[in-house]
Amino acid sequence: MKKTEELSTGNNYTAINIGNLDSVKDYSLIHPKLGTEIKGKLFLKELTKSTGTQISFTSIPAYSEIGYFHKHRKDEETYIFLKGEGKFQIDDDCFEVKEGSIVRVAPDAIRGLKNSMDDELVFICIQSKADSLEEHSTEDGYRCIVEDKDNLLTK
Repeated sequence: MKKTEELSTGNNYTAINIGNLDSVKDYSLIHPKLGTEIKGKLFLKELTKSTGTQISFTSIPAYSEIGYFHKHRKDEETYIFLKGEGKFQIDDDCFEVKEGSIVRVAPDAIRGLKNSMDDELVFICIQSKADSLEEHSTEDGYRCIVEDKDNLLTK
């Protein structure tokens, strides 16, 4: 099983490197509920010490599927497709997805995914508690003045 590389860590951050997209298929984990090995799956919450999101990378081999339909109690998921093509089923609707497709799925929706092509299907899934985002992007962020002596990017 492939291991991630820690780049840097501090009180306010954790930085890791997972490698290029082609290496996603080299990761695996033992599913905590099913007890089976899932190849091509990498969860980032523990690795990055995240407190508000679970982000995962997944690679599905040619003509394969995730293996089970599922839904969530509280978390919505946003799927960002990076490579390949497939079919996404949400409840009774099934549609094509491909590189560049983005799909948000509410917690109560039953979902499943299949790779329908000769090449692997790679995506990122971002999972967070539904209706928890109170402020976002420019509403939550604010500018900070950084003196050149403290700005390592200018050196």
